[in-house]
Amino acid sequence: MLSRLSRHIATFLAIIIGITGLFAILYAWKLPPFQSSLELTEDAYIQGEVTMLAPQVSGAITEVAVQDFQHVSKGDLLIRIDDRIYRQQLAKAQAVLAAKEAAIATLEQDTETARAHIRSAEARAQSARSSLSLAESSLERFSKLQASHAISELEAEEHAGSRDQANAALQEALAEVAAARQDLASISSRRQSLDAEIDQAKATIDLAKIDLANTEITAPVDGRLGQIGARTGQYVTPGTRLTSIVPEHIWVIANFKETQLEGMQIGQPVTFEVDALGGKELTGTISRFSPATGSQYSVISASNATGNFIKIAQRIPVMIDIDTGQAGLDQLVPGMSVVVHVDTAAEPVGQPTGKRSAPGAPARSLVSQAP
Repeated sequence: MLSRLSRHIATFLAIIIGITGLFAILYAWKLPPFQSSLELTEDAYIQGEVTMLAPQVSGAITEVAVQDFQHVSKGDLLIRIDDRIYRQQLAKAQAVLAAKEAAIATLEQDTETARAHIRSAEARAQSARSSLSLAESSLERFSKLQASHAISELEAEEHAGSRDQANAALQEALAEVAAARQDLASISSRRQSLDAEIDQAKATIDLAKIDLANTEITAPVDGRLGQIGARTGQYVTPGTRLTSIVPEHIWVIANFKETQLEGMQIGQPVTFEVDALGGKELTGTISRFSPATGSQYSVISASNATGNFIKIAQRIPVMIDIDTGQAGLDQLVPGMSVVVHVDTAAEPVGQPTGKRSAPGAPARSLVSQAP
């Protein structure tokens, strides 16, 4: 009797243990009836824009105005480079421009002088033309008188010589007009060349001003600096890494497995725990899905067309905007590890309750966008 009762108890315990183990397996694998709409990933980090600062000119550092991890505002002076050479280059370029402008002023005077010479030569040519006309009229009249023997042949020859002298004077005056016009054309060509040289001198001044301004390295945005790699007296060249600046805007990148994405939509609320803050819970909102899995961005992509194939769930980065106004946001920095929780059953922020995005709606759900 006792032996039979012991066997019944042992059988009952075995059944209880078996059922318990089955439920444990179902729970661990999230199988019915333990399916959950809550998706979790530990492959998540705080992200931000880290801008490396480097000089654009060469020179010795004369001042380092900031310290490691200091908060700065846009336009604040960070590092100053010796600017003496660049000031002299600017002064030299300005002197060259002044010389070119003085040459232009002289050339304008030469232009007026050349125009005066042209007017004078044209006046002499007009006078010579009148003299020639008068000489030809006199010669014609005296030629008729000679034909009637009213004057001697010698007198007629004298008037012919006067006509020839007047014609020569006219040709000389016309040549002077042509020469004066050539001088004016030459001055115009020199003016065009000087105008180009002035433009070049102005461009040189602008470049010198840019180089001079680049001797002062300022903060491009509001943010916090990284470690300062510059020291007073250090000689730097363009591209030398001096420090970095991290703007205040940050977000979360959570890498979910592709099998976790069903039901995720842009606008859904998110909670995440920050390891560095002792697991402090903060909130955010899904803002974007990556257009490709992380493996597609690898430098060396894997090829599944060789050897045996083993299916591995890929991860897709999901961008999460952090809600503003939360305590502890000032302690978040890019690179911190977080644990992200997304309830895929939650309604996207801004959508009426009970009206979820229809399958295939653009830019709402990554899964629904798949063909």
